[in-house]
Amino acid sequence: MKKRYSTGLCILLIVSMTLLMLPMTGWAASDNNFKKMEAVTLNGTDYPVKDFSQANQLPLTGYFNYNFNISDVVRTAKIYISEDAPIRSYFTVIAVPDGVDTEEFLDVTGWKEIADQKAEGLFILEPGADGWGTYSEEAAYIAAALKFYSGNSYFSIYGEHYFVGYGDGAPALEAWAAANPLRVISQVYLDSEGLDEAYLTQFEEMEFGGLNNGYNPILFPEDFDYIAVSEALLPTWYINPVKGQFNDSLDYWMNANDCDAVPEIDKVFGMVYPQSNDSESWMTSYSGPISKVAVLNKKVDVLKKSVTKEICDFMNFYTRYENVIAYGNQLVERADYKALGIEVKTMMVEGELREYMVYVPDSAKKMWGDKAPVVMVWPGNTQTDKVFLDATQWWKVAQDEGFVLAIICEQYALNSVTMSHKNINTFYKQLKEVLLSEYKVDPTRIYSSGQSAGSMVSQKFAAVYPEYFAAIASTSGDARFETNGTIDIDGMMYTVSNEMIPNYLIYGTGDLGDLKGHLWDSLNNKLDALAAYHLSVNGFSLDEHNYDSASISGWMNRFKTWTWSKEFSGEEVSIFQVTENIYRSHNCIHEEMPLLWDFLEHYSMTMDQDGNVVRFYSPSGFTVPDDQIQIYSSQE
Repeated sequence: MKKRYSTGLCILLIVSMTLLMLPMTGWAASDNNFKKMEAVTLNGTDYPVKDFSQANQLPLTGYFNYNFNISDVVRTAKIYISEDAPIRSYFTVIAVPDGVDTEEFLDVTGWKEIADQKAEGLFILEPGADGWGTYSEEAAYIAAALKFYSGNSYFSIYGEHYFVGYGDGAPALEAWAAANPLRVISQVYLDSEGLDEAYLTQFEEMEFGGLNNGYNPILFPEDFDYIAVSEALLPTWYINPVKGQFNDSLDYWMNANDCDAVPEIDKVFGMVYPQSNDSESWMTSYSGPISKVAVLNKKVDVLKKSVTKEICDFMNFYTRYENVIAYGNQLVERADYKALGIEVKTMMVEGELREYMVYVPDSAKKMWGDKAPVVMVWPGNTQTDKVFLDATQWWKVAQDEGFVLAIICEQYALNSVTMSHKNINTFYKQLKEVLLSEYKVDPTRIYSSGQSAGSMVSQKFAAVYPEYFAAIASTSGDARFETNGTIDIDGMMYTVSNEMIPNYLIYGTGDLGDLKGHLWDSLNNKLDALAAYHLSVNGFSLDEHNYDSASISGWMNRFKTWTWSKEFSGEEVSIFQVTENIYRSHNCIHEEMPLLWDFLEHYSMTMDQDGNVVRFYSPSGFTVPDDQIQIYSSQE
């Protein structure tokens, strides 16, 4: 059960801390040199076309408006997309205050400038002719606007949103966030009266289930403790809330975020109520208690650029992924490219410009000198390299373990704002050459991973080109074996190699239809085909295990793992491994990436000029000198 807080206690703390806050000026005057932007309407406009001369860029950028008919009343929203915004960019959804010119507001507050600096987008909600109505009166407009924004063919979004609401527009945005907390990364509300208990109480009775359209349903145990909608944590900051009227909202979000009752004082954010160290929220099972609710109870100039920057500092610390299934939704730290030294690079692949990312953590040289291992990562369908960096936290694992991380970006797919894998064989070969020539890496320890369609890339390589990698470990995607045993790579059919490679697959019970069930049920699908191939190649039998022989691990015992191993030189070596995540749908979760690395790190591979492959296993993950043992030779 969640803690409950007395709003009386919270308000008492707010009032007492107010004495410590210095007052600030009111609304700022606009810049006399302001040049008004002109919005181009998207209604009835043709969708942008694919542009293969650029890599991972939204083809339509600039300032736009879109009209909605809400009960025969025309309402508008504005869209600003930075010139450098990538496909599936982060967006901040902003409800502007009454009585302001939207174009001037974006300029004076610095929102446009920040979007340009971050190469992101803004989706701006505007009041009606008579100003903002109540949150219930605005519900239809907010729903229509966010439905268009979340899925259209003019631009594409990360899939999770930052929310900022000003004045009377704030409650309407907050009401949507309370009803859809899995879709909001973090939120800030200025000069807001918040929501009332009558609206918020309903979410205490609503629970998240296991249905996700297009995927297998998650089947929960009979005594399972479901997550209530009111228990979905969501970092929240109130700036100068309306005293005496936002109490119910504050109480609600403090409980949702499992906050401590006593605040910490921050000179920027005001009173900060951190997530309790003993929190048992599913949403922070990977990252630990990083959420918070903050209240800055002083009059601030909401048009000042410095305030906008502080809003972004609060919100952009966070990211999250999986916006349907609560049991896979995680709040995590967002990667700072500049601070981490993450490189975003391009290369020509089959005549088309393609993007990729390389992260060399400081720990790489400290741990491995000039021989750092490499993990090549292939994102899931429509997931760009930039999306996948944050959606997986692979950068955190690289930081902890010292390996070089290389994430591939896909190419335009069904339209100009979505992507899919293409020319994977050529991309792999070219990227490998770049990594070997430009970075200090170990050529014997190059690994492959991926999710969904990216897992299919890795698993196809495992079956057709096992000599490409020392080991494979991926999530929620099989090798796509045809009925005759062949595999399609880049439109060409290949015969499998029948050569050994250490391989690990994680999937969810609510995953793709082709991965439904488990290896010992009566279904015969792609999951069974993948296992049958690797078991056969390595001389294993499915009967060496049964469903109940799994080892259990992870948060709420979510992982069931089966391992097939052989003994080499007195050492038990894992060769093929499968994990079922019983509480997730299709999207991978952050807790799985360390599991993948724990498997990969033990293997290395050499290949001579004649193509002869020798594989090795190190019990220590190559941290103990000379502990590696040979586990395979293609000549034997």
